[in-house]
Amino acid sequence: MSRTIIQTDKAPQAIGTYSQAVKVGSTVYLSGQIPLIPESMEMVEGDMEAQIVRVFENLTAVAEAAGGNLNDIAKLNIFLTDLHHFPLVNEVMARYFQQPYPARAAIGVASLPKDAGVEMDGVMELE
Repeated sequence: MSRTIIQTDKAPQAIGTYSQAVKVGSTVYLSGQIPLIPESMEMVEGDMEAQIVRVFENLTAVAEAAGGNLNDIAKLNIFLTDLHHFPLVNEVMARYFQQPYPARAAIGVASLPKDAGVEMDGVMELE
């Protein structure tokens, strides 16, 4: 089965040895997104809600570059440096996803790249 590398300038460029996403067959593996602004590669300013929104915007851009959208995500992983923000993640996520929602994990971590408060990755299945 062939692999296709997904690349878009509408999401932050990789800051390491990885691709924004890799498509294998009809499955797309989305790399972790932190709240970087694609044009400047700087962290978004503002509160945790601004960070969560930026991450969903970045994931949207990569999903669309792969030929899908967020509702094609079968599994979403959320990494938070403070799990007290989990209700806010749910609130913002409801703006971006429609039922049925993807399978999901929320994991508390000690730190994330560039001192981000949130990072998300996922697995998307295309028709």
